[in-house]
Amino acid sequence: MAIEKVREYFRKYGMESRVMEFDVSSATVELAARALGCESSRIAKTLSFTLGGHPILIVAAGDSKIDNQKYKAHFGAKAKMLAPDQTEEQIGHAVGGVCPFAVNEGVTVYLDESLKRFDTVFPACGSSNSAIELTIEELERYSLFDSWVDVCKGYDNT
Repeated sequence: MAIEKVREYFRKYGMESRVMEFDVSSATVELAARALGCESSRIAKTLSFTLGGHPILIVAAGDSKIDNQKYKAHFGAKAKMLAPDQTEEQIGHAVGGVCPFAVNEGVTVYLDESLKRFDTVFPACGSSNSAIELTIEELERYSLFDSWVDVCKGYDNT
């Protein structure tokens, strides 16, 4: 199960006990915010795309949406999300639990600027009922991200 892969990943850093599992679903931003008792904007949703035939992940704030013009300007291609069956196969986690930790080899991770307004955020941990609270610095460190991008819109960046 993917959550066990994520726990094992965090065990290398002595952080496996920080992985939270819920008795309720956290598969959507709204459900995760309810399970955690936090604002939906602090949910670090992880979106799966294909770019040039390779899988990429964009981790963004829960209140943001991909801006197709910004995406195309940054990546030089139209945003094309992976289908649910492709996501599990190519990323290593099923939709509802996709996260930037313990992903398949060859997956590139990007962090969106929409996250930078928070001290801590809550990404999933490989299952549809899990999360971990991380500082932005911890998210950078443990996601093994490639770079920060600005490809989202619709969030409050004041």
